[in-house]
Amino acid sequence: MNLLKEILQVFYPSTCLICETHLNSNENLICFSCENQLPYTEFSRLEQNPFEKKLQGRLHIQAATSSLYFRKNNVTQKLIHHLKYKGLQQVGTYLAKKLGREMQASNRFNRVEGIVMVPLDQKKLKIRGYNQLTEFSKQLGKELNIPVFDNVLIKNNFTESQTHKNKNERFESLNHFFETVNLDQIKNKHILLVDDVITTGATLEQCVSELSKVENIKISLATMAYSEN
Repeated sequence: MNLLKEILQVFYPSTCLICETHLNSNENLICFSCENQLPYTEFSRLEQNPFEKKLQGRLHIQAATSSLYFRKNNVTQKLIHHLKYKGLQQVGTYLAKKLGREMQASNRFNRVEGIVMVPLDQKKLKIRGYNQLTEFSKQLGKELNIPVFDNVLIKNNFTESQTHKNKNERFESLNHFFETVNLDQIKNKHILLVDDVITTGATLEQCVSELSKVENIKISLATMAYSEN
């Protein structure tokens, strides 16, 4: 019975993912009270927002945005944990709906022509069973009315977690792990590179560096969450 309850909770969560109170029939994943406390960044409408400033001078992008602020033990961390480690990919869909609408309204991303996900290597994908960005990317593509190119950026090797490394250590360990394939799909296009959380920016920097090898490509960025650290 407990196993059945856990399975049903994955597909049809009956309690709020943040405060664990019972959800009403018109609430989805998060109760209205917790939803009103979500720390949205509103970066989509802001030129030279903190995300863009963090990467300034390091790589050339058109624009960058993120849905929520990520801080240790805040509600965002709880949501990302449910997504990455408990299989609740609905969290990605939930975040993409609001972010996509914000991006549409801002007009800063209206020339984006396709989405590319930061990839997982095959070993980690096998262990986890899914890329936490898949449903987020699909829903963001629906909101922006653009395709997801899921077979152009690949990761070649299994690396240890980057969470506790500084910027230079992350950059060095990630170097040469990303590769671009099927270049014709994104040649001459403005693509949106997506990831879950932007911290130091090392992962995005390596991905942008690799994607920039594609002929006449333009790159913008979007993440579920932004860490101020």
